[in-house]
Amino acid sequence: MFTGLIEDIGEIKKITPIGSGKKFVLKSRIPVSEINLGDSIAVDGVCLTATGLVEGGFSVDVSPESLKRTTLDARRVGDRVNLERALRLSDRLGGHLVSGHVDGAAVVFSVVKISDFIKIDFKAEGNILKYIIEKGSVAVDGISLTVNGCSDNGFEVMIIPHTFSHTTLGQRKKGDKVNIENDIISKYVEKLLVGAGQGNNAVTKDLLSKYNFI
Repeated sequence: MFTGLIEDIGEIKKITPIGSGKKFVLKSRIPVSEINLGDSIAVDGVCLTATGLVEGGFSVDVSPESLKRTTLDARRVGDRVNLERALRLSDRLGGHLVSGHVDGAAVVFSVVKISDFIKIDFKAEGNILKYIIEKGSVAVDGISLTVNGCSDNGFEVMIIPHTFSHTTLGQRKKGDKVNIENDIISKYVEKLLVGAGQGNNAVTKDLLSKYNFI
């Protein structure tokens, strides 16, 4: 589990095919002494496992499923990526609960400077947008962001200068694809409601009304 607060911007130093997957070697300012083999590390919002340690960085194996569902298959040597180590129970939860399990991709539609801030508009498919609500949370390339507004075909966020300079959002331009992870709570709520109607414990409109939820 992660918070969506980026620790470092890493650089891809090497990409090697491993079967139908890939091995990435990443350069990072995160001290190697603080990384253990098997640790979970989010790379552009994708939860991966540290499979090797090298001087000034580490390696991760990217499965065929992750390559298919995320933007990592399009990454090349020299690209920069957002990095975050897994949440510790003693940490402050400064962003929101992020699992590192990407739901799909969105496309940058516009990047507009407004005073010292940056407004970024994204276009996305319905399977992503159905979980997006105004002032809700969304993880974009692993970055915890607040939805500034949403429409039938996209959503927008407002980026503060710190986020723009300390993540890869500062490099994004129109047409770029980004990884999207929706708020996990909304997906569990949907599962409960869609599954309603079976069994005595089903969540129904009558049940919600009975306990004054609606």
